[in-house]
Amino acid sequence: MELIGRKHWAIAEGYIPSQSSFAEPSLISHETACILNASDTAAHIRITIFFADREPIGPYRVSVAARRTLHLRFNDLKDPAPVRATPTMRRCSSPTCDIVQHTRLDSRRAEVSLLSTIAYAEA
Repeated sequence: MELIGRKHWAIAEGYIPSQSSFAEPSLISHETACILNASDTAAHIRITIFFADREPIGPYRVSVAARRTLHLRFNDLKDPAPVRATPTMRRCSSPTCDIVQHTRLDSRRAEVSLLSTIAYAEA
């Protein structure tokens, strides 16, 4: 399969609201990285979270099987520490070429708000 993607990605404007107007899992406020690994080998991704007022946390480690996607909810990241209700920026790095798209669902109010954008990729 033809290689596509990049090895380093930055996701700006991170913020996981600590509240939701709904209890249904699909409508709980969250941020997600949709990661495509189009290569023939597993992608082992390291995620570092940056803050305005303290040192970064990470790496968080996730894997995506060859020729698969992963919808990673940042809310589910626990090790080395969970992150909620604070502005962040995230860096994803992998030895394989991947594609990363970022989505945020903010359901603090009944009028749900959804944002999606492609992450910045380093050439």
